[in-house]
Amino acid sequence: RNERGAPGLWAHGISGDLPIVLVRIDEAEDLDIVRQLLRAHEYWRLKLLDVDLVIVNEHGATYAQHLHDSLEALVRASQSRTLQESHPGQGGVFIVRGEQLTDADRTLLQTAARAVLLSRRGSLADQVIRLERTEKIAARPPTVAIRPSISTPAEPRPELEFFNGLGGFADNGREYVTVLGPGQSTPAPWLNVIANPSFGFQVSESGSGYTWSGNSRENQLTPWSNDPVSDPISEAIYVRDDDTGEVWGPTALPIRSAESTYVVHHGAGYSRFEHQRDGIQLSLVQFADLDDPVKVSVLTIENRSGRARRLSVTAYAEWALGTSRSASAPLIVTDHDADTGAIFVRNPWNTEFAGRIAFLDLGGRQTAWTADRTEFLGRNGDASRPAGLDRGSRLLEASGAGLDPCAALQTSFELAAGARTTVQVLLGEAGDRPAAGALIRKSRAADHTATLRDIAKFWDDVQGAIQVRTPDRSLDIMVNRWLTYQTLACRLWARAAFYQAGGAYGFRDQLQDVIALVTPKRELTREHLLRAAGHQFPEGDVQHWWHPPTGRGVRTRISDDRVWLPYTVDRYLAVTGDRSVLDEMVP
Repeated sequence: RNERGAPGLWAHGISGDLPIVLVRIDEAEDLDIVRQLLRAHEYWRLKLLDVDLVIVNEHGATYAQHLHDSLEALVRASQSRTLQESHPGQGGVFIVRGEQLTDADRTLLQTAARAVLLSRRGSLADQVIRLERTEKIAARPPTVAIRPSISTPAEPRPELEFFNGLGGFADNGREYVTVLGPGQSTPAPWLNVIANPSFGFQVSESGSGYTWSGNSRENQLTPWSNDPVSDPISEAIYVRDDDTGEVWGPTALPIRSAESTYVVHHGAGYSRFEHQRDGIQLSLVQFADLDDPVKVSVLTIENRSGRARRLSVTAYAEWALGTSRSASAPLIVTDHDADTGAIFVRNPWNTEFAGRIAFLDLGGRQTAWTADRTEFLGRNGDASRPAGLDRGSRLLEASGAGLDPCAALQTSFELAAGARTTVQVLLGEAGDRPAAGALIRKSRAADHTATLRDIAKFWDDVQGAIQVRTPDRSLDIMVNRWLTYQTLACRLWARAAFYQAGGAYGFRDQLQDVIALVTPKRELTREHLLRAAGHQFPEGDVQHWWHPPTGRGVRTRISDDRVWLPYTVDRYLAVTGDRSVLDEMVP
């Protein structure tokens, strides 16, 4: 029921920045659990685990003062109060009077808490043991394949310019193609940053990455990672042979077939993955609409095995809806939308984006689903061997608050020999539930082939504005295609990549970037000149960086911030002659 974020806690002196343990007590005879929690709080502090302990006095208003005095005496006598006074901000103890809480306050407190204990339900140990018994997840038997898989020989490698053993350029430099044969991996993730002005995602040669909406740091839909060793996934598409129980996918992660070859095409505005295994050819293309906040993944499955196959496709996403999955996951609420069949997700705790609805949809083909990550992966499981895809398992349609949130949508079908089918996966966000439903229906009905043509035309126009021919072919490829693409998609729109998910505009950074766009997209340079001008102050300083949509950030007098606005204006005027920009009034 909660619709509020951390600011609602501030009136009670609670920041909302730390995990909260909440205990509700209504009788003085039950003070023992408060003593136990105060000792637990001291122990957590010694172990450098910062936790806020909130004690809600639920006794009626008439007799509440006696219990309140007893609670305050307990807290005063504990080491936690001493530690709180000597080390503020590292986890405190708060006593709140229940009769002074509004219904909205009470809902917010219980939403924010990682654990809620009731004094009349026994000791701390009793309540923990009872919880473990009721929530214990039965172990699933391991998947056993009836028949060993058969690897299909890899197709010939395409002719690539500047091939380095792992990748090279194709189609006159329009694509960078990575070929991962058995035992081959790139030395670090090689990824594509795909974006429109307010939405985007990044995807590596292994298929990992993340998706954002509005702000690539503050509103990550799925979690960002810059781990160059494991390159962990937060989104995946699985294909299962329903007869053998074997599971694989179009991308090298999360399940890599050791004997298979994976071919990846990174292009302007899209990435395409190709993988053939056991007679099943998979082709996955991923792109973002030029305007709408939706990531589209179109999986084409072709049966080349010479026999009919029973297959399932499962789309999976872990949710962040904030800056950190570990911080926001306990506060995320999921539900199954009866109208579209998609999984809807919201996080009122992320106050700047609180009203928005994220979603995962399987193009309307989903016949099974869950929003419980623990159920899907299994206890101590991971994305490389999800328990929910064991042969004979079924997704249990769990959703709501208090889960380890995810979205898993599944469809099953039979594919005749020589036949092919397509499955589309939609991941995005809209302003509210009606808008999310409308966006899903619009994306389902879209002609994705036409959308890809529109994307190609857009980028051809942008990249084609400046073309050079020099004695150095590698310089030509970079200048004619990739540097302009990176400047616009990655630097100006996404403001994120593998190294950093910044999300903010830098006063200096994006002014430097838009100089490169004066010729190919002069309207974007003009737009950003006005945007930067709006982040100056009469005192002569500027915002070194600021986060959309609210513009919060830091003020500074760093000299190389302030020098770049006149320099970029000068370059804009020299190239365009558009002196009207000097007459613009910007608050």
